[in-house]
Amino acid sequence: MAEEEAKKVEVEVTEAPPTAAAAEPEPAAKDVAEEKAVIPAPAEEEKPPVDDSKALAIVEKVADEPPAEKPAKGGSNDRDIALAKVESEKRNSLIKAWEENEKTKAENKASKKLSAILSWENTKKANIEAELKKIEEQLEKKKAEYAEKMKNKVAIVHKEAEEKRAMVEAKRGEEVLKAEEMAAKYRATGHAPKKLIGCFGA
Repeated sequence: MAEEEAKKVEVEVTEAPPTAAAAEPEPAAKDVAEEKAVIPAPAEEEKPPVDDSKALAIVEKVADEPPAEKPAKGGSNDRDIALAKVESEKRNSLIKAWEENEKTKAENKASKKLSAILSWENTKKANIEAELKKIEEQLEKKKAEYAEKMKNKVAIVHKEAEEKRAMVEAKRGEEVLKAEEMAAKYRATGHAPKKLIGCFGA
């Protein structure tokens, strides 16, 4: 009955000033807005012949409209589904953002560790190369020292050899000189040297 009265009020509202529509409660105003959206043309065409039979026809249409409220219930279900979908999308976006954040943290952490490892490796390599260079310098120094020692030894050996050669040459000269003197003596005396004959005889 309230719906029928609301429809009658709507028909009257089309004829009455707008202040009457403002006096209606908010739910009735919504019904009126829905009915205007549904049946605007027949209200304008039937405006001149206003009678109760046509108003009753509109009321019958309003009576047929309760099934139209089912889509409203379906709309609430759709709204719930839409809200659930929005919540699911929101949750998925939060999960995705968390996942991206965790991946970024892992990447940054791994990058820092790799950088530290690279730095450690470069430092160790530099230390080893410096140590190798130091060893090479020490070896070069030792090599130079040994080479100098060897040169000194060679010089000493050469000097000793020269001294020995000089001694041998001096002794040879003495022996040659002695042999010449003895030969001259043997010639002067006319005797042959016994050692030489003994040597030849041996």
